Parts: sequence; structure tokens; C-alpha cells
Amino acid sequence: MAIVAAFAVPHPPLIIPAVGRGREKEIQDTIDAYRQVGTRIAEVDPQTIVISSPHSVMYRDYIHVSPGASAEGDFGQFGAREARYAARYDTEFVTALAAAADADALAAGCKGERDPALDHATMIPLHFIQEAYRKAGREPSYKVVRMGISGLSPADHYRMGALVQRVASVLGRRCVYVASGDLSHKLAPDGPYGFAPEGPEFDRRVCDDFATADFLDLLMIDRGFAERAAECGLRSFQIMAGTLDQTDVKAELLSYQGPFGVGYGVAAFTPTGEERADPARDFLSAYEDAHRDEMRRRKEAEDPLVRLARLSLETFVRTGERLHADDVPDGLLAQLRKAADGSPAGCFVSLKKDGELRGCIGTIMPTRDTLWAEILGNAVSAGAHDPRFSPVREGELGELVYDVDVLTPPERIAGPQDLDVHRYGVIVSTDDGRRGLLLPDLDGVDSVEQQVRIAARKGGIDLARDDWHLDRFEVVRHT
Repeated sequence: MAIVAAFAVPHPPLIIPAVGRGREKEIQDTIDAYRQVGTRIAEVDPQTIVISSPHSVMYRDYIHVSPGASAEGDFGQFGAREARYAARYDTEFVTALAAAADADALAAGCKGERDPALDHATMIPLHFIQEAYRKAGREPSYKVVRMGISGLSPADHYRMGALVQRVASVLGRRCVYVASGDLSHKLAPDGPYGFAPEGPEFDRRVCDDFATADFLDLLMIDRGFAERAAECGLRSFQIMAGTLDQTDVKAELLSYQGPFGVGYGVAAFTPTGEERADPARDFLSAYEDAHRDEMRRRKEAEDPLVRLARLSLETFVRTGERLHADDVPDGLLAQLRKAADGSPAGCFVSLKKDGELRGCIGTIMPTRDTLWAEILGNAVSAGAHDPRFSPVREGELGELVYDVDVLTPPERIAGPQDLDVHRYGVIVSTDDGRRGLLLPDLDGVDSVEQQVRIAARKGGIDLARDDWHLDRFEVVRHT
């Protein structure tokens, strides 16, 4: 069996004694479970350890695998440069994995490495693995494969894991997979990241999935919900799930703690030894079926304004022609008139794919004669002319989720005290014409200070140096 064990582990830097300087004792349960992981890995003595890290090189549309023969790093950024670690890479495995991804048309490989140094989320599991080998009186002989996560879909992360499984089998490697990732960072009001109700809920859900090996649920967790929980490990865990594709496993939740407002879970997954594929654990097919049903239900429930935006962009992408207000089908036009009066108004059209922003363009004040015309134009702009993204391709159209936000006219306010991050959008502007806007009630934007800072950055405005003023507006969000 190629994948002999898989583990989900956290990466709090203070768990390293040189960093924690005694504080690591506050998460002793996590340390004990981590040592158990290290011992188990030393006992199976793998030839290759594959580690996925949220703090390795990360791209929106590409899963990066570290190239080269070796790498090293230290905890200097955490005040402990003396804590140094090194890894020898399994170059044959990396080459085969990149080739397999290319053959499967999965956007993954070794291109675009920005920083070859080992990151802390990779070094922390290496610390406990190396410690276990030392205690056993053996020199480690394993080599490492390190990869990051991406903005790609849960299915693509799972597929990446399945490729790890396949390559390990083809090469005859005895392989262990380690998914490095913390749970929610928003468990306590006095924690470094504050509190969100989604934080404890996310941790409970993932820990249940760990305990039961319910990898389908790991794939189905909504990206917006995960963002509000401020997690960093979900996509790492999804790759791990793929390494155990169609494999019956014994699942163990070894520990869970959240003493510093951040959730730390340690889990172990051991194949039961059955060599036959288990169709009941084909989670990729199950996810794809569930995802198709979810997208169908979402489209059937779309607001008429959203249907208009979808029709506009799909027409443009498929034909190259813009849809005009006179071209809107009578049935849809009647539904639009029931949903809104069509009076001129500014609006924003937002596109998401796999829970990630795929485009957002809008107008603060109306630029066309009707709201319908405003939506038609902004939908095309969001999909084809947002400078942050490549134009939407025809193959993506079925995966897009649309929001249409209709704006009230902006009003000048005295300062941030007149804002509410959930009720009002904000415009930060200067007298020389620079302006940045942020819509209200966005995932991951939890405070007025954060809202104003992001809007200012979008407008190229330095809040500390520039003279600036604020306007607020409300929106009616159509989904």
C-alpha cells in the first residue's frame, strides 16, 4: 500500500521550545499528540513524507510543489534563528507528480517558486518527526515533498491528493502524508484575531470529520463560512483526503485545543490494509454530484436581477455580443419589474467561483438610463474587464455565482463612527480624485477599521499621510 498513513497537524510556532520558551506547556495535549504522530511515522519508516503547507508558495490558480534537491529554514521571524531545520527533497517523486498533474490537466507543478526556504508550517511537523527518530536511535532516511495550497476548488485539491496516491503507487514508495493546517483563528474575543461564531462551529465540524473520516464533508464546507472562521488548514486537509481516495481507514482524533483563540487539531488516518478500492469512499465523485445539485438549486432560486446579470455575461462570453435592454426576454423583463422599479441606480456585479472572487465591477452612481442597462453593462465588465483577473472563459460559466448589489446614493459622513461594516458600504476619497470603495457585509471584513483600510488601499490612499474623507451608502443585495 503506497500511502501507509496520513495525519492532520497544526503549526503553532510556540510549540517549538526555542520559540515558546515555556509557553508551549500551555498546549501540552497538542504536544503529546504531535509526539505520537512523530512516533508512528518513525515506526512505519516511510521512504517519502509529503507535507502540504498553507504557508508555502501559494497561488490563486496553481498548486505549487517545491523544486530542487533540498531546502532549509529557521524560526528567525519568531525570534529563534537557532531553531533550524532541513529537508532533502524526493526529486523523482516531485518530477513524477508534476508530470501527472500536467497529464491530468490539473494546474499544479514546480513553476514560480518565490522563496525556497522551508516555512514554519513545514518545519513544525519535521521537528516532531526528527525528534521521534532521535529517540528511536535511528537516522532518518526519508525524503520530503512539499507543496502549498491554492485558490482552486475543493475537487482540485482532492485530485492533487489522489495524484500523490497514484505516484506513490507507481514509484513503489512507502509514503506518509502530513497535512499541516490550523483550524479557526477566531475562537476568543481576547485572542489575537478576535471572535466569530463561525470559529467554534468550524472547529466542531472539522473535528467531527476527522473522527469519522467524513472526507465528503471536508469538501463540502462553504468557502465563505471557512473565511469567516479564519481557518488556514481546510485545503491542506482536502489534499490529504485525496491521498486516501477509495481507501478504508481507521480515523482517530488524537487531540483538540484552542487555548490562544486558535484551534489546533491532531488526527491520524491509518489504511486498514484492504487493497481493493472502496467505491463507498470515492469522495470526488460524491462531491461532484453534490456540487452539481447545489449549483442547479442555486440557479433555480436566483433573483431576477441576478438572472439578468448571468444572461448578460453568458451571452457576451459565448457570442462576443453585448445584450441590450431591448433584447431581454419578455418573461424575464416582467420578473424584473416585480423585483425592482428599474429606475437608474448604481450597482455592482460580483462573481465568485469555488467561493473565491472571480470579478467585481460596478458604478457608484448610475451611468445608464435604467437599472437593467446598468446590470447588463456591469456584468460584462465584471467578467471580462476586471484588471485583477483574466477574462471569464466559457468553461467557467456554469461554476459562477453572482451577486447584484444595488446602491443608494452616497452620503458624506463625519468619520468612521458613522459606519457599520454590515449595513454600510464605504467610499474613501481625496480632493485630487483618488477613490476607493468597499461593499458592506463582506466575508472576512469584520470591523470598520478594516473596511476603511481596504477601501483606502484600493484607491491608493495613505490614511496616515493623505487628507481624505468618507462617504457611506447602503445596498440591496440580490443573490
